[in-house]
Amino acid sequence: MIKAGIIGSTGYAGGELVRILSAHKEAEVKWYGSRSYIDQNYAKVYRNMFQIVDAVCMDDNMEQLAEQVDVIFTATPQGLCASLVNEDILSKVKIIDLSADFRIRDVSVYEQWYGIEHKSPRFIGEAVYGLCEVNREEIKKARLVANPGCYTTCSILTAYPLAKEGLIDMNTLIIDAKSGTSGAGRGAKVPNLFCEVNENMKAYGVASHRHTPEIEEQLGYASGEKVLLNFTPHLVPMNRGILATEYAALKREVSYEEVKAVYDQYYAGEQFVRVLDRDECPETKWVEGSNYVDVNFKIDSRTGRIIMMGAIDNLVKGAAGQAVQNMNLMFGLKESEGLELVPMFP
Repeated sequence: MIKAGIIGSTGYAGGELVRILSAHKEAEVKWYGSRSYIDQNYAKVYRNMFQIVDAVCMDDNMEQLAEQVDVIFTATPQGLCASLVNEDILSKVKIIDLSADFRIRDVSVYEQWYGIEHKSPRFIGEAVYGLCEVNREEIKKARLVANPGCYTTCSILTAYPLAKEGLIDMNTLIIDAKSGTSGAGRGAKVPNLFCEVNENMKAYGVASHRHTPEIEEQLGYASGEKVLLNFTPHLVPMNRGILATEYAALKREVSYEEVKAVYDQYYAGEQFVRVLDRDECPETKWVEGSNYVDVNFKIDSRTGRIIMMGAIDNLVKGAAGQAVQNMNLMFGLKESEGLELVPMFP
């Protein structure tokens, strides 16, 4: 049985980790870390865990935690994991970081977009970007995994096959994405109050959202060229879900069957990526509560462009579910263990 510790267990992503791991046959949570709720009963923080979790919240002492568990999940704001991790800890335990601390290879780019100094840049080169459908073999050998962001997971997987096969002009790529409010975290913020969000939709982080360089970097690896794109996120009045609609110019005329064959080539063997039938558009409702990614596309022959669409649950495939998928790979388990969650409806 894998012993897991969670630093940041009372945020939305941390709470989702607890929910998923509570049903995992090969893992158990031994440390519920939460700086805000130290010594408080976890089930008092999340009442859905009443009579399911009987434990109190601990601090974020990674040194002590590394002596007690096999894997540490850090579901924390940017900067914390990088400030805590060291060689001694990594020699004892595997770490899956849900923040952006180790996602971007160029430390100067990270510091520019996140506005903080990176505390352990020596580990950036070692960290594996934890997008399982792309880096599966590297993840299996890793001791430090950078769990991808929610917007990035959806955006990258939606365009990846066409970027990899060179069918789209990467300089024309535009990503328009919408997210539920849980993506902003559990902290109390005026813009996230019910009266601010309900019956409202708004763009934010326009031309400046910090997931932009992460998407550019990963799609750059796929396409083999430097990628510069427009990414615009929007906040919509729902709890969960991300819908990405992406636009790019085609490099040549293609048929539906040709593009569908490309998507099937990359995703037919992927349990958690579902390529929809012709003319079906992904919807967040059909992936809610699950680790699935639904993707599809539409060729616009009139403009010579292709419209790519993807939907995920931002807290599952966009955070905790992907983290558990990474854990399963790192410990040689069935990749889908604990993650065969049927999407919730309604």
